[in-house]
Amino acid sequence: MKLNTITSFLFLICFSLSSIAQTTADDPEIKKMLSEVKSENMEATVRKLVSFGTRHTLSDTKSNTRGIGAAQRWVKSEFDKYALASGGRLTSVIDFFTIKADGRRIATDSQLGNVMATLKGTDPTDDRVLIISGHLDSRASDVMDSKSDAPGANDDASGVAAMMELARIMSQREFPFTLIFVAVVGEEQGLYGAKHLADVAKNGKWNVVAMINNDMIGNSLSSGTMLRDNTRVRVFSEAIPYLETEAESKMRKATNRDNDSPSRQLARYIKTVTNQYVEQLDINLVYRNDRFLRGGDHTPFSQNGFTAIRFCEMNENYDHQHQDVRKENNIQYGDLAEFMDFEYIKKVTCSNLATFSNLAWSPKAPTNVGIEVKDLTNFSTLVWTAPEGKSVYGYNILIRETSSQHWEKAIFVKDTKAEIPYSKDNFLFAVQTVDALGHSSLPVFPVPIR
Repeated sequence: MKLNTITSFLFLICFSLSSIAQTTADDPEIKKMLSEVKSENMEATVRKLVSFGTRHTLSDTKSNTRGIGAAQRWVKSEFDKYALASGGRLTSVIDFFTIKADGRRIATDSQLGNVMATLKGTDPTDDRVLIISGHLDSRASDVMDSKSDAPGANDDASGVAAMMELARIMSQREFPFTLIFVAVVGEEQGLYGAKHLADVAKNGKWNVVAMINNDMIGNSLSSGTMLRDNTRVRVFSEAIPYLETEAESKMRKATNRDNDSPSRQLARYIKTVTNQYVEQLDINLVYRNDRFLRGGDHTPFSQNGFTAIRFCEMNENYDHQHQDVRKENNIQYGDLAEFMDFEYIKKVTCSNLATFSNLAWSPKAPTNVGIEVKDLTNFSTLVWTAPEGKSVYGYNILIRETSSQHWEKAIFVKDTKAEIPYSKDNFLFAVQTVDALGHSSLPVFPVPIR
């Protein structure tokens, strides 16, 4: 290596290492928002939702005190309170739609409704959209039982409470593009509310950057094994995208990117941001779309080609999930608020908030990200194009060994081309944009260029 090349390389590394500290410094506004997350707020939300007796998708829609209709109207009334505090920038609606009888879990044609709040972005040229959800409906042991009490405290009033806390806090700030907070229905009957919204987004050509689903995030004690853990939460992400094209399949196989789908990049992003902002909570990256042979409201978004993941507690308690409320052999069954860990919900909500706000303030992702393969060398050269829109302070080149679950190194650069002393034979890379406050885009995996 020539002397001037060595000097340039050492300068790059020294500059990069010193700049990492600048780009990963905590944003004081995000820290302020995190301090506004209150476990007592979410407990009050959970207990209010439980008070409706049942929120079964096919339960009473007319009563003001019981059933899914009362719960929908109450959630919207809370959104409307947040809207007043936002100066009118937040708007809410119950998005009604009709589901035909399916001969399985929808007995007759039924009108369902997602409760949705939209925080419009300040930049009319930025069409990006972020979506965060929890499901409003609940169930008893019999999924078709719409009459019995089905408190649904953890499944999924916990996810709705987290989503509403984000809506309350974030609606008091301005973000360049659109944020959607939604309590979907029909999850227990077949993900109908999420599928409706995902279809609306696809048909409307929404530029959905990320969809985050919170489903059961309030229990820290497992049944049977009696494991208690409120320091970890699972994030599920798909491996191979549902809508992968033939060309994308060929590229995936050629570059061995089976573990680097866009949803998996989002999951790693959540882990990085959580490590930075949230104490005593680790993201357990689960490399499957959802639990074994099961699904959640992020699945219809994945099936429509969007980047989507699911938050779910580390240990599930089946005594308090999909159970009639009863006591047998001195064991209390039923999804009741008394079995929840609201400090755990608070930490998971903070992880959601740190992730959502970082993405909402981030520049657009780099485009045309590539890795040069014309020469055999132990260095790797990556190139990309700066995105349009919000100004970019620089870029992080993320690095990990092929066997590693999460990114291990980050090199910060200002240019749109960088040669780094890591062989593409031994490492995987991605590139993300960073602004002056450290808000970063989702990482983009490079494709070969010759």
